[in-house]
Amino acid sequence: MDIASLFFKTIALRPYVFLFLAAFLFSAIKLIGWRRTWRFWLISWTTAFACEFSSTRTGIPFGWYFYNGSTVGQELYISNVPFMDSISFSFLLYASYCVALGLLLPFDSSPSIECFPVKLLQFGVETRTSWTVLALTAFLFACIDMVIDPVALRGDRWFLGKIYYYPDPGWHFGVPFANYVGWAVVGLISLGIYFPLERRLPSLSPPQPITQRLLLGVGLYYGVLAFNLGVTFWIGEPVMGMSGLLMHLPVLILLIARLSDFRRFSLAR
Repeated sequence: MDIASLFFKTIALRPYVFLFLAAFLFSAIKLIGWRRTWRFWLISWTTAFACEFSSTRTGIPFGWYFYNGSTVGQELYISNVPFMDSISFSFLLYASYCVALGLLLPFDSSPSIECFPVKLLQFGVETRTSWTVLALTAFLFACIDMVIDPVALRGDRWFLGKIYYYPDPGWHFGVPFANYVGWAVVGLISLGIYFPLERRLPSLSPPQPITQRLLLGVGLYYGVLAFNLGVTFWIGEPVMGMSGLLMHLPVLILLIARLSDFRRFSLAR
């Protein structure tokens, strides 16, 4: 079967993945432009694919796991790795990056735009490519997988299907801890390659308003999270769902508290 046919079959089988991918492209181009977006995507996808290819053969960096090939002929594979799986890393890493920026970027002294009661953020290259942003992004990247992977492992109970398995199930709802370490490693390597490149690219004129454009990526993070939590509760896993919800709720509250311009609310009254 030719690649083009399999690609369209993949879109039909996994439409939600490509909706999230489209949201990533739209929000990233709005914030950092096309030139940076395609580099971010290519670096993160290549890194993710290389790590998945390695892990299914050596156990590094995710630990040992295997794709069972149950959807071969129904969706596109590159070697033994489903295309939709490795491509998901790119938009999840970008979304995690946006949340990290929302938590760490310094505030602009300018007043917020009246119709958007959120604080304005500075978008300097030194801050957005700092070590603290890199570390926090990798942490948030691993954290969202702590909701995604347990429900994906139960794919036979929803429309994902049973596409992979761990030979030695782990402590976190069947997922080994090494898997989450692997996600952090993918994030660290991807951004470790992208950030120096970002600093060498022509200066980015900050798009206005910064915060609102950044929130598109933040919305992608919590949209993916809500989707996976919804599936978790739908398949009858309330403990797993509550665990994921309680894990991410403090960060969401902190983000809302940090970015909301409460002065607007008080002046409105």
